[in-house]
Amino acid sequence: PGDPRSALVVPVALLLAYGALRVSVTLFTELREFLFYPVAARIARRVSLETFNHLLSLSLRFHLERQTGGVSRDIERGSKAIHSLLNYTIYTILPTLVEMTLVISLLSAKFDGWFAAITLSALAIYITFTVTVTEWRTHFRRAMNEQDSKANTKAVDALINYETVKYFSNEGFEQARYDENLQRLEKASVKSQTSLSLLNLGQSLIISAAVVLLVWRATVGVVDGSMTLGDLVLVNALMIQLYIPLNFLGVIYREIKQSTIDMEKMFALLGQHREVADAPDARPLQTHGGTVRFEDVRFGYDRDREILHGVSFEIPAGKTVAVVGPSGSGKSTLARLMFRFYDVGEGRISIDGQDIRAVTQKSLRQAIGIVPQDTVLFNDTIRYNIAYGRPGATDAEVEAAARAAQVHDFVLRLPEGYATRVGERGLKLSGGEKQRVAIARTILKDPRILILDEATSALDTRTEQEIQAALRDVSRNRTTL
Repeated sequence: PGDPRSALVVPVALLLAYGALRVSVTLFTELREFLFYPVAARIARRVSLETFNHLLSLSLRFHLERQTGGVSRDIERGSKAIHSLLNYTIYTILPTLVEMTLVISLLSAKFDGWFAAITLSALAIYITFTVTVTEWRTHFRRAMNEQDSKANTKAVDALINYETVKYFSNEGFEQARYDENLQRLEKASVKSQTSLSLLNLGQSLIISAAVVLLVWRATVGVVDGSMTLGDLVLVNALMIQLYIPLNFLGVIYREIKQSTIDMEKMFALLGQHREVADAPDARPLQTHGGTVRFEDVRFGYDRDREILHGVSFEIPAGKTVAVVGPSGSGKSTLARLMFRFYDVGEGRISIDGQDIRAVTQKSLRQAIGIVPQDTVLFNDTIRYNIAYGRPGATDAEVEAAARAAQVHDFVLRLPEGYATRVGERGLKLSGGEKQRVAIARTILKDPRILILDEATSALDTRTEQEIQAALRDVSRNRTTL
């Protein structure tokens, strides 16, 4: 006591405390992110994965009608919306409600009832206005998402079919189609942003009117002596303190509504009916020889257009049966029905006496291998595409399958060998090369039942003879269609 340096203790301590508080703001914000971000990221990942798994489980009918670009954009937008929704809900709503309660309670306890009444009235008007205008804005956001998905669908479709676009010199046509959706997206986004500006302006007017009324009441109190200048400053500070979280609350509600709209299409995908599903008591398929029997099978992709009219035949175990007919007669449909991409309308298909509708789809498809007429490869390496027939196969097994399909020597002549990337849908390879990779993939799978859907249709005569010989070896002792 008495030391002149003691006068510095309080201001120095306050400065240090202020600095510590400033640091604590960043510290606790980052701690919050450290604790909650992994949770939000995990939820977004699980929902996206569930959507992806559900899409893979849907029937072929859905995938023949889907728009790839739009579906991918819906999933991307939905997963981001989940993260935003959790972020606003956890981080902002609860602290804002606590802060508003404290401010209103302090105004009610410290000053007369007019202050609390003005504050509560402003709060009610603010919430009503925010909810009403946000609901009105909803269809703008929904329209914007719709046009965004359509524009992305057009772009992806044109890029996937790049060669076709070039063949017919239709770059300008595709640009016009894409720009048509972009123009609609532009108009929808402008309307969405304009209505957002209207919402922000209205919210600001409501809060400003409340601040003016409260300051006016405080000024009257100062003039008549019932309040001090300090009370006037306190009321103004409390309203500013209330205005900030209240504005956040409006933003939060708006973002929650937008996030909900963004998630709509993703959850609509999750709600898609699974046309072909395992029976509740489905068991794994038990193959003994691989006898396949079609019994009075009737099927049509549409109710009014029946493709198969009571088809009955049997493929004995280890034997080969050829189905011959003109294009469109239903040959490829037989393969799709065996894989249960669709269920038969009437009759039954059985393997070793087991109705394929009574066994699990996974075990059924593991028992069948197919070389399709139209071969599509993944945009990855040749090794990856062959190994896709049995993930986890060794390099030696992959190369043995390639030799059997007469494609090994061709791969070795490539600069990167089996590491050569085949491009989108395998377009870097010729039709015959793609077909041989598909045959190698099926050989590697080593199925009990083999389906060859015009497996050598894209090959030259010499290569076809070589592969036919290889396929005869592969199909030996296998049930083959």
